[in-house]
Amino acid sequence: MPLTTFALVRHGQTDWNAQRRLQGSTDIPLNDVGRGQARDAVGVLSAYEWDAIVSSPLSRAAETAELIAAGLGLTVDRRVPELTERRFGPAEGLQAGPELDALRIPGGFRGAESEDKAASRGLAALEALAKEFNGRRVLVVAHGTLLRVSLGRAVGRTLQSIDNAVLNLAHHHPVDGWHLEYFNGERVMATIPG
Repeated sequence: MPLTTFALVRHGQTDWNAQRRLQGSTDIPLNDVGRGQARDAVGVLSAYEWDAIVSSPLSRAAETAELIAAGLGLTVDRRVPELTERRFGPAEGLQAGPELDALRIPGGFRGAESEDKAASRGLAALEALAKEFNGRRVLVVAHGTLLRVSLGRAVGRTLQSIDNAVLNLAHHHPVDGWHLEYFNGERVMATIPG
């Protein structure tokens, strides 16, 4: 049975990233640093041939995907609403401090989407893409928290935060499940089963 290969790329930097504000589902655009990161990602991603490029519909991910696709001589196939970042509710836009601390509850923030729900939503979207593109290569541009919790659930371990516009390479096998090869641009396993 064939492996489906995924590049899972977090969008480039935004002003809110630079200010360390929670973005969540608030639609904050890329800044110039983020656009440069997207263009720079093309060098690593060009080592592979991609059969499809999909992204979250939020502008920071959509623009990152468009810049990467242009650099690869490809087009973005579609936006996948289920790849939208985890919703942080009233915590969105806040920086670390007393106001954010007042919203904290076990597992997240009051009024926010739970980490468990975000992981379920994100992994379901990736599983659907794995089924649709079975045995092919799919480049997905989405968001740090959504990718971290979805990929963490897929591989059965807690992952650290995901850097902007770096390669995370995972493989899906219909029987053996998910295997992570690169995380934040670093190899994490030597061989892939299948």
